[in-house]
Amino acid sequence: MAGQYGGQPIIIVDSSKERTQGKDALSMNINAAKAVSNIVKTTLGPKSMDKMLVNAIGDIVLTNDGATILKEMDIEHPTAKMMVEVARTQEKIAGDGTTTAVVLTGALLENAQELIEIGVHSTMIVKGYRSAAEMAVTLLEDLAVPVTADDKEILNKIAKTSITGKAIEAYGDMLSSICVDAILAIWDNGTINIDDDILITQDAGSRINDTELIKGVVLNKWRIHPNMPKKIKNAKIALVDTPIELGKTDNKSKVQIQSADQMAAFVEQEENSFKVMVDAIVQSGANVVFCSKGIDDHAVHYLQKNNIYATRRVKDGEMKNISRATGARIIRNVHEIEADDLGYAGLVEQEGESEVGKTYIKECTNAKSVTIIVRGGTEHVTENVERSLDDALHVVKNVIEDGTIVSGGGAPEIEVALGLRAHAASVGGREQMAISAFADAIESIPKALAENAGHDTINAILNLRAAHTDMKNAGLNVFTGEIEDMLENGIVDPLRVKIQAIKSASEAATMILRVDDVLKAQRQVMADIDPAHNIHNYDGMSAPVLDSRR
Repeated sequence: MAGQYGGQPIIIVDSSKERTQGKDALSMNINAAKAVSNIVKTTLGPKSMDKMLVNAIGDIVLTNDGATILKEMDIEHPTAKMMVEVARTQEKIAGDGTTTAVVLTGALLENAQELIEIGVHSTMIVKGYRSAAEMAVTLLEDLAVPVTADDKEILNKIAKTSITGKAIEAYGDMLSSICVDAILAIWDNGTINIDDDILITQDAGSRINDTELIKGVVLNKWRIHPNMPKKIKNAKIALVDTPIELGKTDNKSKVQIQSADQMAAFVEQEENSFKVMVDAIVQSGANVVFCSKGIDDHAVHYLQKNNIYATRRVKDGEMKNISRATGARIIRNVHEIEADDLGYAGLVEQEGESEVGKTYIKECTNAKSVTIIVRGGTEHVTENVERSLDDALHVVKNVIEDGTIVSGGGAPEIEVALGLRAHAASVGGREQMAISAFADAIESIPKALAENAGHDTINAILNLRAAHTDMKNAGLNVFTGEIEDMLENGIVDPLRVKIQAIKSASEAATMILRVDDVLKAQRQVMADIDPAHNIHNYDGMSAPVLDSRR
């Protein structure tokens, strides 16, 4: 880009940069955001559609999870990448509602585009959107219903609502119960750490209704000697964070053996050292050993002779999980192990044989680390179940931590939209138009629910508005098309999910609306090389020929 000063051109922006200004830049950004929103819009609700994602090497992912879809897509447009960030933020803070946040962002920008076309300045829209977002959060908080961790029925409904629409509704009651039991098991003094304390493993080749919760840990490990017992009841577990091997000397040393007797004595001394280590474990009362390092074959021999179940090279994270599940202390000196250091499990057993076997640590009392074994016919099924369980676990966690829920089925969106329209009338001016546009965007959520279920969207919205004059929790039953009380039907969502969706969507929309100039550097492309100059066409390098006459 160049300007004129005193008849001389002034270069301001490199000519290799691509520049889009004013309404063209704004329109381009809004259209990109709307395109992303439309991709995930059909995945919203209990009767939504799925997406098939195929990567460069042909791996397939079948899902209707908004965060997964956007993460797997190869998106290049900068505004579209901002939409992906909206989903990522929603997933991180609320654990669910990613599709809602993206669809709401697209609707806010689409309505803003209509206002800009009739002459409303984008800064005025931004002001109105920010005011509307604050008002919407207040209205949602007024709709909130208190819940406690003791109300398992409500928690099960929360989990089931999250699972519904993800192709596993037939198993919703069982899976939601597993999620609630898992969260309550690891709930410790008001804190819940899903990522560290709930392990999810997949076991393809079975049925979804065989999915189970284990109050303990499952390891992809097996006993290190076939003569060790395969099952230990009333297991007393030792966690050893040091090699059960003879340590090397700090300095280089040599042992000179000059006779067979000396060799025999050396071997006997070495075996006695292993026996002393194993004896310390035996005397502590341990009958199961998990070691994070190696176990020498001599030590393995003594362990199996004492009927001790042992496995080695257990990961540090798994050692911590076993500790939290069984109450065992992780020890770093085998000779100092005592009975108080041991953990307890009702059963430790190996299922499967040799390298396909797994170690199950079950029936742990007061386990603070649990495992969900996801089963299904194929890997695609188990992966989808795991994603669904992850969302359900997070929404239950949110409800327990916040102690609040709101009704689902589009009920809170309609109530918020009605409240915003009433508030807009008191504001007046062009800001009123922006607040009304925000209210219309909020209603895009129940519209999408109705559309994805095959119902008439106009009739659905009109019936919802009419019902909310007497029933603030009136929502759309997508299976029947009727307007019903969502709280009575058990269709509920965490308050955090709804609030975060509004915050993420409004902030992303206002950020995009404030952009009126896009400068994009062109990609650098390597110049074509003459085939004759390709390095692979040279057999070798030779010195240049010099003219001897010079």
